[in-house]
Amino acid sequence: MPALVFDCDGVLADTERYGHLPAFNQTFEEFGLPAHWSDAEYAEKVKVGGGKERMKTLLTPEFIAKAGLPSDQDALNTEVGRWHRRKTEIYTGIIVGGTIPPRPGVRRIAEDARTAGWSLAVASTSAEPSVRAVLELAMGSELSSRFSVFAGDVVPRKKPAPDIYTHAVHQLGADAADVMVIEDSRNGMLAALAAGLSCLVTTSAYTGDEDFTGAALVVNTLGEPEPDPVVTEVLADPLGVRPGPYLTLGDLGFLLTAATPQAG
Repeated sequence: MPALVFDCDGVLADTERYGHLPAFNQTFEEFGLPAHWSDAEYAEKVKVGGGKERMKTLLTPEFIAKAGLPSDQDALNTEVGRWHRRKTEIYTGIIVGGTIPPRPGVRRIAEDARTAGWSLAVASTSAEPSVRAVLELAMGSELSSRFSVFAGDVVPRKKPAPDIYTHAVHQLGADAADVMVIEDSRNGMLAALAAGLSCLVTTSAYTGDEDFTGAALVVNTLGEPEPDPVVTEVLADPLGVRPGPYLTLGDLGFLLTAATPQAG
């Protein structure tokens, strides 16, 4: 049985700029931390997989001293855990508020995949409550209930390590050759390829200039048909899919039969 596995942030919705970034900054303010990430700074932070891991990039000796934080590593980890729990609460509130729309095509393709008997999953290094909030936003409550969710610290290593995708394939009971991953970042793509999976990339707010060599197809959006069309721009098509104005499940099926996954 084929399986369709979505990344969350940047794929289901463009959440990094309008969800995660303001949630991080509000958290820093609430905890009195001397940090505030600009859009340009956060464009670099998104290359670090996992929210706690991004927060830990702050922890230079100078920052620790300025913020009055403990120097003991276990105590620091406890502090970061507190920050991250609060950040997840803020972020989930933003998502539930409905101000960030789902990305075009994700629900349409997921519905078509379900109808065709494909397994559906989300695999993300974001915290599970955050992932479930975005999934319900993008898919609605009925369709989201059909998804398996693999998220957060369920694996020890974050993307670009393949752990989250290796775990997802195992839990789904799928054959790697039958799994199509939809990602938006190079780190996510590398994780999928390292797990031996085919990967379609739909670029997002911070990832348009990344190197996606190894992806089966790279587009700017999955697109939508009439009555509110969103046209897909093909950025790289190494397998010759030549999709129409929007991606279809048939295009994904073609990628599964034609792609030969290789590590990037």
